[in-house]
Amino acid sequence: MGFDKGHKEFHTLALKEGWETLPGYPPGIQQKIIAGLLDEKNKRGNRTRLLRFEPGVYTTAPFVHEYWEEVFLVSGDLIVGNDAQGNGGEKFEGYTYAVRPPGAYHGPFKSEKGCLLLETHYYDEKSS
Repeated sequence: MGFDKGHKEFHTLALKEGWETLPGYPPGIQQKIIAGLLDEKNKRGNRTRLLRFEPGVYTTAPFVHEYWEEVFLVSGDLIVGNDAQGNGGEKFEGYTYAVRPPGAYHGPFKSEKGCLLLETHYYDEKSS
């Protein structure tokens, strides 16, 4: 079974603190976990996080993982499919959405102006 995220009523998120840079990501891309826990080693659980890109930051290789991912672009711009030098790709702006099944290659990513993403990650309960 997945992890229980608990009961959380509307509350203000402290957006000036609690951010962390992820291993393997370039400086300027940070996450803030807002609910849940994803156990990638044991392939179970679920989490909701905010992910932010500073202006001009980009990744250089596609991502692939073994969990479901839903992504909502809250604000800013996100370029999908740039090359290793940050060129090219397709630009999206606020209020766009993606859902990806386990094993789907996606990215690399870049943001020209910076962006904020709301992401939910979870394992398929049938396979965990």
